[in-house]
Order: sequence, then structure tokens, then C-alpha cells
Amino acid sequence: MQTVDRIHIRAPLERVFEAAAAVERWPAILPHYRWVRRLEGNLVEMAAWRPFGVLRYPTWWVSEMTQDAAAGEIRYRHVRGITRGMEVVWRLVEVGGGSEGGVDVEIVHTWAGPRWPLIGRLAADLVIGPVFIHGIASRTLAGIKRAVEGTNGGASS
Repeated sequence: MQTVDRIHIRAPLERVFEAAAAVERWPAILPHYRWVRRLEGNLVEMAAWRPFGVLRYPTWWVSEMTQDAAAGEIRYRHVRGITRGMEVVWRLVEVGGGSEGGVDVEIVHTWAGPRWPLIGRLAADLVIGPVFIHGIASRTLAGIKRAVEGTNGGASS
């Protein structure tokens, strides 16, 4: 399974990278995040809601997180939770100048699926990836965009 989510954010690369990397602050700017906790070392525990109309389904995972500001990448390797083994990379690329300038952000989730006999890969390809992963990642990107482009810390020319 591979899901790819993208967004363009009109702000300096440094500001976008800072917001994307400051995961402990996500619950304050992303209403679908229940909590994010730093554990030992590079481990982060994350919990989010996946909304379905008026209903919300709770999700939870623990990842090893690494940041490479020079490369414009943030990586996660899920080590606990149903998505154990998932590899995630955020790529931030500065583009253009003037009114169209900013940062293209792409999140790629790659995973073989849960280790469920017969249906693990199918569950990942048909439900977990397109419904849960995309549902949360697209909301995360939209929220980061709102926070960075908003009146408190918006883009400057």
C-alpha cells in the first residue's frame, strides 16, 4: 500500500518545516489530533481521530521520527500499533517566487499491511490506506497550511 498526499503552502520553507516537525504542538493546531507525546529518544506517540460525519474513530501509533532540515525531510517508522512497519516520509520543496512561491509538501506512506492472514494486504489497500491514512494525512496537511498561512505566522514576501 502506498498513499500520497500533497499540498502547496505559501510560506517560507523554514516556517513550514518548523510547523511540520513540531509534532508536540499539533494538537493545538490540528483538531483531529488527540495527543502527541515524546517518548524516549526519537520515539513519538501519536493519537488522532478519523472523523466519519458526526462519528469519530480513534487511532493510535508510535513512530521513530527523524528530521533532516537540510534535505527538507521528516521521516517516521511506525514501531507500535496496527500500522507497525509503515514507513512515512514528508518531503518539503521550496518552489517559485513571488505570489506563487512557497513550499510543496508531500507525505508518502508505504506499508505492506497488517500481518493478518489472507486479508492484511487487502485491508491496507482498500480501507486502511485510502480511508484512514489519507483521511488523517490530508487533514494534517490542511491544518499545517492553515496554521502557517494564517494571520498568526502567515507567509511574508
